[in-house]
Amino acid sequence: MRDYKAMLFDLDDTLLNRDKAVDNLFLLLLEKCYEDVNHSVKNEMLQKFKEYDNKSYGNSDKSKVIESFFDKFPPKYRLPRNDIQAFWNNHFPQCFSINQHTINIVNTIKMQVKVGIITNGSTQRQKAKIIHTHLNSCFDLIIISEEAGFSKPDKRIFELALNKLNVQPEDTLFVGDDLEKDIGGCQNANIKGIWFNPHRIQNHTEIKPYAEIHSLDRLSSYFS
Repeated sequence: MRDYKAMLFDLDDTLLNRDKAVDNLFLLLLEKCYEDVNHSVKNEMLQKFKEYDNKSYGNSDKSKVIESFFDKFPPKYRLPRNDIQAFWNNHFPQCFSINQHTINIVNTIKMQVKVGIITNGSTQRQKAKIIHTHLNSCFDLIIISEEAGFSKPDKRIFELALNKLNVQPEDTLFVGDDLEKDIGGCQNANIKGIWFNPHRIQNHTEIKPYAEIHSLDRLSSYFS
């Protein structure tokens, strides 16, 4: 077993359950802008909301998600166009929760190696998520793409983390759910990528992770 010195993590859908947070944001929007929606229509609306969110994933401007949703399902109260982005920025980070077990895993790893987060996204929203879930107190380093000036899979964002932690790529592991951005990206910087794949999705890409895990519990085995 190699004597690793650092473990880096993706944020959304690795440390945090973004899908559940989108569900929570949808419920807030429903409560604010709609009334008396029956159950079957509500399910249809949720699936459409997630579809629009997926199309806009990774974009800083989220107003198109809600505007498209309002066009598809006209609300009783429509948020003014100028307020939509603020609604997302203010409410979405509050829709996240952290599993205490995940924090325990990170803290256990932190006792043995340096730990960091590399996440794509807007500085405002990503920082708010991290502070809301108290992850800021768990990590030695947090890098957000908007702040850094480049985003995964660009190898420079990984190299920035290595430089700040003063570790070599061969002494570092990266954990993430996205094969292209996380695993392909870290491999561009000669870092071994551990693919977090809890839903056991088939890998149809040419990217070959160093390892694949279905639970973060498995991470402790890399330091035993």
